[in-house]
Amino acid sequence: MAERVPVIVLTGHLGAGKTTVLNHLLRRPGTRIGVVVNDFGTVNLDATLVSGYVDQPAAISGGCLCCIDDLSGLDLALERLASLDVDAILIEASGLADPMVLARMVWFSGAEQVRFGGVVDVIDAVEHEHTVDTRDAPPSRYLAATLVLINKVDLLPQASRAEAVDRITRRVHARNPEVPVVSITRGGVDPGLLFDVRRRAQQPTLWELAPSAHDHRHAHSVSVRAAAPASPAKLVDLLEEPPSGAYRIKGCVDVAVGRRSRSYVVNLVGRSIHVAAPPRGDRIPRCLVAVGMHLDEDETASRLRGVFESGSAPISDGLRRLRRHVRLSA
Repeated sequence: MAERVPVIVLTGHLGAGKTTVLNHLLRRPGTRIGVVVNDFGTVNLDATLVSGYVDQPAAISGGCLCCIDDLSGLDLALERLASLDVDAILIEASGLADPMVLARMVWFSGAEQVRFGGVVDVIDAVEHEHTVDTRDAPPSRYLAATLVLINKVDLLPQASRAEAVDRITRRVHARNPEVPVVSITRGGVDPGLLFDVRRRAQQPTLWELAPSAHDHRHAHSVSVRAAAPASPAKLVDLLEEPPSGAYRIKGCVDVAVGRRSRSYVVNLVGRSIHVAAPPRGDRIPRCLVAVGMHLDEDETASRLRGVFESGSAPISDGLRRLRRHVRLSA
């Protein structure tokens, strides 16, 4: 089986800028993105806004995805898109959708070629406090998010912009303390933060890393080549407690199993862990890559290198923990 395609759920209140974010990602040269668009109504107007950029749009209209009893249509759409050699699949949800329900739908999807790739919640920096965050307690929708994008920050008065962004960030973290919060304008999120863009003219297993680590607008990445088989306990430690600022960790490693080793592909998005055997014909470089907006490069590199150092924990204990994640990823 080929490596599973990440499915990213794009949520946000009506008018927050979900379609703008989607179109920004679709315009990235060299990417192939499958899109499922869910508009609440009998005519799917949102599908017409993105179909000029997407290879194979799949539209689900006539209601909100989180209210659909029969999920076979969604599973079929995901399988069809995954078979088209796409880098990622994005579900643009209705503004009325419940992010928590959508996350569970993707996580427990019957589509065998996909995996959960995160929930990206888009916030309208100008209208948020008048439309979504209107009660004493922060909205529970933040609990499902693996990444929060505060959009339209350029429309805030410059004198109070930083204070407004900080206020929204604090409200989000009151519900979900560990979720990364990124400010953007005109939907301009770095695709490298969300999924891998493959160099299609070269081997399909090579990843294009994020741009300059000194540009605050782009995701930063730190990569470490495997120097030896990985310690199973230290690999699980890394995935369960990633370096500060790391939103994604990905890679393929050989894990020490007594005198032998076994290969695993690992993917971390937010706090969601996916571990599986590599695809058939595996030619993936043995390495680990961390991606985030504010990575401490030295600390992150040290944590990644540490996975390939022998540890004091019994191998059997580390393998038990690792195999648990494999079972949960199946």
